[in-house]
Amino acid sequence: MGSADTAVRDFLAEHTPFQAMPEEELGRLVDGARVEEFPPGTVVADYSGRVPDDVWMVFDGQVTLHASADDAVIDTVNPGGIFGYTPMLLGEGMQYHARTALPSKLIRLPAELVRSQFASPAGLAFLASSAWKATTGTRPSGAAGGHTVGELVDSEVLTVCPQTTVRDAVIEMTRHKVSYVLIRLPDSGLGIFTDRDLRTRVVAAGLPVDVEISRVMTAPARTVTADLTTETVLMEMLESGVRHMPVLTGRGDVVGVLEDADLLAASARQSFTLRRAIGSAVDAHELQRVGQRVRRLPGEVFRNGTKASATSAILSVVVDSLVRRALEIAVAESGGDADGFAWLTLGSVARREAMPSSDVDTALSWRDELFSRADGLRAVAARTHSILDGCGLPSDRNGAVATAPGFSRPASQWRAASQGWLDQPLRDHGLIMSSLLIDARVVWGDPALHTAATAYRRLRDHPEALRLQLLDALSGRVRTRSLRDVLARRSGTFDLKSHAMTPIVNLARWGGLTAGLTTATTPARLAAAAHARAISTQDATTLSDVFVMLQRLRMAHQVDQLAVGHTPGDVVTMSELSPLNRSLLNEGLREIAAVQRRVRQSGIPPV
Repeated sequence: MGSADTAVRDFLAEHTPFQAMPEEELGRLVDGARVEEFPPGTVVADYSGRVPDDVWMVFDGQVTLHASADDAVIDTVNPGGIFGYTPMLLGEGMQYHARTALPSKLIRLPAELVRSQFASPAGLAFLASSAWKATTGTRPSGAAGGHTVGELVDSEVLTVCPQTTVRDAVIEMTRHKVSYVLIRLPDSGLGIFTDRDLRTRVVAAGLPVDVEISRVMTAPARTVTADLTTETVLMEMLESGVRHMPVLTGRGDVVGVLEDADLLAASARQSFTLRRAIGSAVDAHELQRVGQRVRRLPGEVFRNGTKASATSAILSVVVDSLVRRALEIAVAESGGDADGFAWLTLGSVARREAMPSSDVDTALSWRDELFSRADGLRAVAARTHSILDGCGLPSDRNGAVATAPGFSRPASQWRAASQGWLDQPLRDHGLIMSSLLIDARVVWGDPALHTAATAYRRLRDHPEALRLQLLDALSGRVRTRSLRDVLARRSGTFDLKSHAMTPIVNLARWGGLTAGLTTATTPARLAAAAHARAISTQDATTLSDVFVMLQRLRMAHQVDQLAVGHTPGDVVTMSELSPLNRSLLNEGLREIAAVQRRVRQSGIPPV
């Protein structure tokens, strides 16, 4: 096997849905693969009216997917991402085309070899999280505001019998572009199987995909009647933690299935309008005026009925847009060249978990030949942060910003530094820097300049660094009282982030790394950790549920603070929480501590 084939094999094996592919099948896929290079602005594939013969994976560079009607960008595919699989699986053309946004090296994969992989557990999990996510735009939209749920659902409902296999059900879900299937039970009741069930009850549990769906469905399914208002149903969905609700007539006939995405439509439109205003801002002053609307966005979206995790994701996307435009304006003001460097976002925004209290953690990487421009690039970074400060997005309080030499380096220095932090995690704040860079996500520039990412994807080859990540995760003891209150011998306040959220985030980061997953949301990392058997499926589900509950408490608290003109933060007064929320918080803390204890008892790997 040549070095090129070896590189392709290694790359495919690092990314879903090919990570768990048997060696023999992976070898056949590599034999049929071709690496092709394209200049920026090249249309790689047009899927209008035709079924593709190939699926593409981005090896290096970036590809954007554009709607055929107006050329609007509908998705961005970065290294490790694939495109062209949806029309292949559906067997019909779709109204979009793929175009390179940067000089790109792409891997062309034969469709017939890729198709079989989507019938595997890893492929099905990939479809569950990706394939039908962009299809909700065809549904009627509405939000909290007097509509009934009967107005929001389609009449077509996907139903199967209890003996249907998971494989066949997922194929039908993909073909119908939905993320659920209903199961009609012998007693005329309803069961439901969703993309989340696929991940947690089949893939993570190691069950075969030909298992009967009756074994992994939820029954009886929670249902609502068509006459209820969206506000009522949304609250029920949030309280119960479900994402799908079959909608019934008064006689019990199914008229459709309501998804939380249906109730998020107004929030998505609001986000789009705001991002368009950000993109059209002509100077820093105008951008800062638009930026003040970003401060109001979480409150407007959350109070409109959008759940906290979705509000965080929407806020993160808008912050990304604001950062990109601020950087573009700063570059234009400097009169410098916009090529050759990448801007990285770190922290909660990078994980798509931004809160109103989130500050802006950033880093900068540039091509080695631009070393002489280091001072100029840091000046651009300083101006960018100055603009963002005026938008109400403050810089990281601990100094993790692209103006600092430690967070702005040539690509080769980032590569060497990250390798050094892996080899000697306790030197030069290596453990802290690694935690920051593991979360990092490129929001502007060439993704290939994030050279630390390659090192961290192979963190499993550095057992001591991985062990210290675990020790750090377990050192964050859950507290039921603020240290400030303990010292003052009083009770009353609690820091939701430091004493509850951070232990989950850190444990999820370690768990994700054991599965070779770097940048990702906390729930996605927990799911990957369970799949890699770093923690149990039950513990991953428990921590995900507690994480969602904490995000809801944090968002509600911070939105209330903003409403009265206070600076948002995470310290809550326990007496001001409702009895239900106090109970949920205390139970959640016990669950976190229990999971930490079980992980600790399972044995910390030796040096």
